[in-house]
Amino acid sequence: MGSTTTADKEETPAEQQGEVKICTAEELVLGCKVYAEKEGEHRLAELLSIHVKKGRKVFYVHYVEFNKRLDEWIELDRIDFTRPVTFPKPEAPKKDNKSTKKQTQSKNKKKKKDGKETSATPSGATPAAQGDDVMDLDNLNVQGIRTEEISREDEIEKLRTSGSMAQNSGEVAKFRNLSKVIMGNHEIEPWYFSPYPVELTEEDVIYIDDFTLQFFGSKKQFERFRSKCTLRHPPGNEIYRDDYVSFFEIDGRKQRTWCRNVCLFSKLFLDHKTLYYDVDPFLFYCMTRRDEQGHHLVGYFSKEKESAEGYNLACILTLPQYQRMGYGRLLIEFSYELSKKEGKVGSPEKPLSDLGLLSYRAYWADTIIKLLIENDSDYVTIDEISARTSMTTTDILHTAQTLSMLKYFKGQHVIYLSDQIVEQYEKTEKKKRRSINPELLIWKPPVFTAAQLRFGW
Repeated sequence: MGSTTTADKEETPAEQQGEVKICTAEELVLGCKVYAEKEGEHRLAELLSIHVKKGRKVFYVHYVEFNKRLDEWIELDRIDFTRPVTFPKPEAPKKDNKSTKKQTQSKNKKKKKDGKETSATPSGATPAAQGDDVMDLDNLNVQGIRTEEISREDEIEKLRTSGSMAQNSGEVAKFRNLSKVIMGNHEIEPWYFSPYPVELTEEDVIYIDDFTLQFFGSKKQFERFRSKCTLRHPPGNEIYRDDYVSFFEIDGRKQRTWCRNVCLFSKLFLDHKTLYYDVDPFLFYCMTRRDEQGHHLVGYFSKEKESAEGYNLACILTLPQYQRMGYGRLLIEFSYELSKKEGKVGSPEKPLSDLGLLSYRAYWADTIIKLLIENDSDYVTIDEISARTSMTTTDILHTAQTLSMLKYFKGQHVIYLSDQIVEQYEKTEKKKRRSINPELLIWKPPVFTAAQLRFGW
């Protein structure tokens, strides 16, 4: 039995916070937790930033236990000063520099030693024994995949290591800098930070042209630009058209300004993406709806011209005003139709956004189940499913595992469709859902020289 020292004890929630008291606006500091008005009721919110905008003090708040996309700038009149404010816990006094230096050196030595001892050890624990009806993906070793590559949590946590949209902790830590965006006939509230020019962030609203995606700080500037601009569709080749949508292919090297504007706008709604200004190595596939005014952007996905990892999609976004209308599924389906034309299998680059991950899971599930139900033979391999859908075996196994379709039968793993899965599929199929018609796709896989694939910094 060992005794527990004070240093070993974990702090309780009450000990982790500072003083709780009624205070005035002048006493508020970063880290304070106040009650702020949100949708007609007061919610607990933490102050993340304090700023003076046009002579008025504003506060950037995060509502406790709510999604980060609800963070926003508020003014004083939305804070309830009749309720107590929780102040952050004061910082502990710093220890002597000499002792700190010694501790750092010893920690570094320990890390170095630990690195040598554990560098050859694979990540993840040894899988526990499982029953006959449970799928053990560790033992499958399909194309050398590891469990961590197909776990639900890691799909979101893993970071991009290449391309024009990548994870950057500094970018994610920044606060939302635009309050409102007007695009065509739509008024949009951004979710996250995007590096638009600083002078625009002082405006209450900015205007974005829905044909060029050019941005303006005033309505007068926007209207003057619109009266002179003749562009009425994305600046690329129209490679697909049906009675519902069109798709345009745009080369980032040839249309840098337009593609950078797309990336800037996307960052307002994608938290884990950050903008790099070199869009040269990417192709952008933009989906539009047509009316008498022209082609209005609905959504897009970008794709590396040459992906060493075999990705068929780098970044995907359905514009917020068009979400929950089935457009995201069309974008995903179109990316796989391009892969079929190329004669390749593909997968989206990770991490996907939370909404993107849900959309892909739904598409993968429907595609696999439809193929199995309509398959003439009772026997089909994972590789055959991959060849017919252009989905990677990793994504197929991941989807089958998520739906509990993988079973162990007579000494081998099989895909089993339960009555519940079939009923759900038939129920979904009754809904009138639009899809891509491959016969209307007029496109050949582009071929690029080595110079055209370079990043053009």
